[in-house]
Amino acid sequence: MTTPTPTHHAQQWLRDFESALEQRDIQRVMALFNDECYWRDLVAFTWNLKTLEGKDAIQSMLNDTLGEARPTNWQLDGEATEANGVTEAWFTFETGVALGKGYLRLKNGKCWTLLTTMQELKDHPEPRGARRPLGAEHGASKTRETWLESRQREAQELGYTRQPYCVIIGGGQGGIGLAARLRQLNVPTIVLDKHPRPGDAWRNRYKSLCLHDPVWYDHLPYIPFPENWPVFAPKDKIGDWLEMYTKVMELNYWSSTECEGASYDEASGEWTVRVNRDGEQVTLRPKQLILATGMSGVPNVPHFPGAETFEGEQQHSSQHPGPDAYRGKKVVVVGSNNSAHDICAALWENDADVTMIQRSSTHIVKSDSLMEHALGPLYSEEAVNNGITHDKADLIFASIPYKLLPDFQRPAFDQIRERDAEFYKKLEDAGFLLDFGDDDSGLFLKYLRRGSGYYIDVGACDLVANGDIKLCSGVGIERINPRSVTLSDGSELPADLIVYATGYGSMNGWAARIISQEVADKVGKCWGLGSDTTKDPGPWEGELRNMWKPTQQQALWFHGGNLHQSRHYSHYLALQLKARMEGIPTPVYGQQEVHHLA
Repeated sequence: MTTPTPTHHAQQWLRDFESALEQRDIQRVMALFNDECYWRDLVAFTWNLKTLEGKDAIQSMLNDTLGEARPTNWQLDGEATEANGVTEAWFTFETGVALGKGYLRLKNGKCWTLLTTMQELKDHPEPRGARRPLGAEHGASKTRETWLESRQREAQELGYTRQPYCVIIGGGQGGIGLAARLRQLNVPTIVLDKHPRPGDAWRNRYKSLCLHDPVWYDHLPYIPFPENWPVFAPKDKIGDWLEMYTKVMELNYWSSTECEGASYDEASGEWTVRVNRDGEQVTLRPKQLILATGMSGVPNVPHFPGAETFEGEQQHSSQHPGPDAYRGKKVVVVGSNNSAHDICAALWENDADVTMIQRSSTHIVKSDSLMEHALGPLYSEEAVNNGITHDKADLIFASIPYKLLPDFQRPAFDQIRERDAEFYKKLEDAGFLLDFGDDDSGLFLKYLRRGSGYYIDVGACDLVANGDIKLCSGVGIERINPRSVTLSDGSELPADLIVYATGYGSMNGWAARIISQEVADKVGKCWGLGSDTTKDPGPWEGELRNMWKPTQQQALWFHGGNLHQSRHYSHYLALQLKARMEGIPTPVYGQQEVHHLA
């Protein structure tokens, strides 16, 4: 007698699961799940991004989707593993229209978490590998069109004599990555961006800006960064990479172009998008409109009494050019998150007299600690050497339901808090207000819930702790005077420059500007999980609001997030758009209700 292996357990579960699904025996299916169970589906069953929590939710989803999905051919992909009583396994499957990949976790022989993802439309595969285009046209032809001539013709036609199927507003890393995926799926797409060159959204930020996430986390689709790429890329290097990427991926990228307005015609199923292309008025009529204006929405600029009397400069962090013009000046930075710390440190390096105003507590995590304890197992050189590519890491991370993510994250941040106890004590002794999130779950949950409230320390915290960056914590601005600011505790700070590192509103603020307030309210708030924690009001929604999935406004989509999210979720958004273009039925299960307008 041999002891059954984790692979045997996973194979047996998949066989039983497939058999029950084929026979449409929902009760048998549900018997394979634990009482505490989660099924996260990315497009494959639901044509949505949807997490089902508990047996009743899973059963309801299957009752509605099984007939259309027609899942078959569930196969284990590699060997399963077991640790701490949990068996984990990769698998592949098919639906009626697509090929899929998934990840399974078993406890006591029954399913605890299940991830199913659509990977490819069967009738519309990407031209990669053995299906790659030939490129050269062998033989002789009097009507030969070269690659360059074809590209030039496309640039002349698309948007003028031939309409795109998709228009993407926003040409940063999100819009560029999505456009690359749509290009590979042969979906005619135009990207609109106001800047003169791709990458300018990075180049034009303050000069010390760099990625705080490591290179293994930040690859774009199709073309990963080379092996000698720096761990933390400076902003101008990222800008150049995006410009190169836009060219080599053959994107139809309209730079120096601003969208002046958009409206949707329900009858024709078509958008009217009015743009100013470098002084030329053009009207585009796409079927799908994607706002890729960044996870952050319109800059949040607070108004304080007396602001109009200030004789110095006032700027939002998104407008801050860098420290060069402020040597010897007195600067007040309102805010205490990533941008505030970066800007304060650069100003100090340039001999400005800088004060940070911290109105509420901030989560701080040192970059090296974050890499070792939180990111390292999935995104690091060690992970790559262990066979965990960034694509595989993306799916492993996606397989953790958001409801469980705090429990997965908390141990890592407990280790970080213990490892860096002396560092945190120095900050607190300087008066800095610290937190690890409402439930001590750390950086990622803060990011997902509210997109703010944290700083990945790359050196500024030492300047705060030793007083080089002055700190006023637990206070706000009471009023602004011609040459100073008065704080809520009555103290006064002289100022030549005020920088508002006060974050951004919800992405649907761009919908209000570009389309209408009515449409912005119709789709509601973007981002957040409904965790009922600070700045993330309930009810619980289980997925990020409105991101990468159908919204309450037909044919309007939101795309954004960090480089990891833009890379991973652009895949599922592109598949949803391609299916609609090809007329494949896409019945959406569990469409998100709107609970918050902004």
